[in-house]
Amino acid sequence: MRQKLLREGADELTYEIRGIVRKAEQLEQLGHRIYWENIGDPIQKHRPFPGWIKDIIINLSKHNTTYGYSHSKGLIETRTFLAHKTNLLKGAQISAEDITFFNGLGDAIAKIYQYLLPTARVIGPSPAYSTHSSAEAAHANHQPITYNLDPENEWYPDLEDLSNKVQYNPNIVGILVINPDNPTGMVYPEKILRAIVAIAKKYSLFLVFDEIYENIIYNDALTAPMAKVIEQVPGISLKGISKEVPWPGARCGWAEYYNRDQDDEFNKLCQTIDSAKMIEVSSTTLPQLAIPKIMTDPRYNLFLKKTNKNIAERSKKLYDFFSNIPYVNINLTNGAFYNTIIFKEGALKPEQQLSIRDPKIKQLLTSWINPAMPLDQRFIYYLLAAKQVCVVPISAFHSPLLGFRITLLEENLEDQLEIFIRIKEGIMEYCSG
Repeated sequence: MRQKLLREGADELTYEIRGIVRKAEQLEQLGHRIYWENIGDPIQKHRPFPGWIKDIIINLSKHNTTYGYSHSKGLIETRTFLAHKTNLLKGAQISAEDITFFNGLGDAIAKIYQYLLPTARVIGPSPAYSTHSSAEAAHANHQPITYNLDPENEWYPDLEDLSNKVQYNPNIVGILVINPDNPTGMVYPEKILRAIVAIAKKYSLFLVFDEIYENIIYNDALTAPMAKVIEQVPGISLKGISKEVPWPGARCGWAEYYNRDQDDEFNKLCQTIDSAKMIEVSSTTLPQLAIPKIMTDPRYNLFLKKTNKNIAERSKKLYDFFSNIPYVNINLTNGAFYNTIIFKEGALKPEQQLSIRDPKIKQLLTSWINPAMPLDQRFIYYLLAAKQVCVVPISAFHSPLLGFRITLLEENLEDQLEIFIRIKEGIMEYCSG
């Protein structure tokens, strides 16, 4: 081209969670079944969609209004319902005007970072969820700024690390918290959340809480929603129905703005995000109509309770299965539906391999591997080629740690055990060779 097309930072828009799919699909074309552990899609992992929720959706589909535009910010009746739900927490109080719907939280996340000044940085956790870290890095034309989650301390954040980075980097204007966390499955205790709020208050920052997994908490873990701990600090809570209903194909998420009246610059950011959304006319109407009907149905809380019980059982089973492997460290997860397994120092080496007999797969693997890639990425490519299990390397989550993320979603018990066995065999053979 006569001019350079992409600005600096565009190469930060990487997403190994889905990028590895292209490689797995190459194996599928050779006739191999893939065990998909790369993405948090409950439907893909054999979770049945509740019949009573289907009935609600089918009923709504019979009305002509379901097929029209909603209000640009989202249906007023649904926003009013959600605002009331938040206000019952007796924390930060909001109105329907403080809620905006998006086509999934990826849409919301992109717009939050898109209109910030390139020098205005939002610090987030590491390991970092790729949708946030990639969008933030791309807007800033630079790598993401992160605070450490400590695998030696149940994945809780290093508050000293966070405080120091905020103090000595005046470009930091906001703090991101993902609670429960993706990819680690950690649930932030209320005490830690309040400490993060105190840091934001001290340095006049705003907060972003990604609370998409707010109702997927188990093993008696305790936390608090953003609305209860934020006090007078400006903040945005991100929520949705893709995980808990579960309806990821609905692409339905929303942002709740807290304490807009406390800071003019923050209020302008919220207005700009809304204006950007309004250019697109509206978000999808059907799932918005369904939200109040689903969440007020007496079966909903029972459904969530059963869901969390099942995920808790899988979290313990996974922990028991992998905790005795000498080459890795694992924590018991308490929220969301992921676990991040970390290789011990020195467990991964550049020359390690897994046995692969098929020459076509060997050829594919050779095309995937390069000497510069992180050692955990090299391992997961070998695992995919040799064992047909598709996981994601932790180095892809902007972390110096080496490991991989696995889901807690597989409902089929035979497949669940097969996945565990294949991964364990892969680790033992790869690290002992």
